[in-house]
Amino acid sequence: MTQYSIYIVEDDSVIAEQTKLHLEKWGYRVTCASDFRNIITEFAELNPELVLMDIGLPFYNGYYWCAQIRQVSQVPIIFVSSASDNMNIVMAVNMGGDDFVVKPFEPEVLSAKIQAILRRTYTFRNQTSVMEYGGVVLNLADATLLVREQKLELTKNEFRILQLLFESSGKTVSREAIMKRLWDNECFVDDNTLTVNMARLRKKLEAVGMEKFITTRKGLGYCIGEES
Repeated sequence: MTQYSIYIVEDDSVIAEQTKLHLEKWGYRVTCASDFRNIITEFAELNPELVLMDIGLPFYNGYYWCAQIRQVSQVPIIFVSSASDNMNIVMAVNMGGDDFVVKPFEPEVLSAKIQAILRRTYTFRNQTSVMEYGGVVLNLADATLLVREQKLELTKNEFRILQLLFESSGKTVSREAIMKRLWDNECFVDDNTLTVNMARLRKKLEAVGMEKFITTRKGLGYCIGEES
């Protein structure tokens, strides 16, 4: 069986741990949320195949985090909550949830729902992949960047530049390496074109308060994050 990754967003540590142990017996890789202020950052780092989402959470509720995840991914989300009135169930579906499980629940019922959704989802399509650094999320499926709840559309070259910088976060990437990624053939390299693309990308980042996200290493290249 494929070892799918599941992310549990549940602030009741007893329920979270019991659910984790049960799902691990079925062969799933399970991670429980630890930072309820930054669920989207944890999600991007884990890149799970399925999310179990409580509604009543500290700081922001499950609907909020579901909406945030939906901006960068179509990963299946199952709401698990004791708030089982019709209004909450309708809200969960409208916010992008795929199913709703009422607390208290039988672990076997939850397992069956998870198996069905995973089978239905990944038999026919691959999950949306995302990359994250410093709370900034790069969506590999639609070439967009999520910065502080603002979604930036990227050109093909801007996307390729950022993808390479994310892949090498904490390390300097030379201009030559970026140009190879952009054109795949050194015969078509134009240094001036790279300069223009970097300027446009930085202008987009500056507009959302991220003017220092990309650092220039004079004579060496560019990087995001502190060089390791």
